[in-house]
Amino acid sequence: MAEAPLSAIHALPSWVLGRAAARGRALVTEALAVHGLRMWHHVALSAVRDLGPVAQAELGRSIRLDPKDLVGVLDDLQSADLVVREPDPRDRRKNAVSLTVRGARLLKRCEKAACDANDALLAPLTATEREQFMGLLARISGTGA
Repeated sequence: MAEAPLSAIHALPSWVLGRAAARGRALVTEALAVHGLRMWHHVALSAVRDLGPVAQAELGRSIRLDPKDLVGVLDDLQSADLVVREPDPRDRRKNAVSLTVRGARLLKRCEKAACDANDALLAPLTATEREQFMGLLARISGTGA
């Protein structure tokens, strides 16, 4: 009996992880779109909340986004009154980015939407399996024990 087409590819952990990641991104992208945000908007808002006020360059480094791309994301967020860019009090030559009240409210809704999307992604797993899966992913990605 012949092997199924692409069985060698489909057996690769990198292939399966990539497919799972693509499904997860699609679910989160769809959930954020309901709130008018894209993935990088959500990432930047979350980082600004956690680090802010934060120098624009530091923000870009922390989320690993190219400075040119970050400017576009911040322009979008600022025009929607979700963040403000003001001279950094520690170094007036730099911009510091802060969350607005509106940005904080929207971020809270988007975090719930992203969590719901991730719950949908992991729905086939039990609570114990989810915990094990996240632990294994953290080990593989180098972000955990």
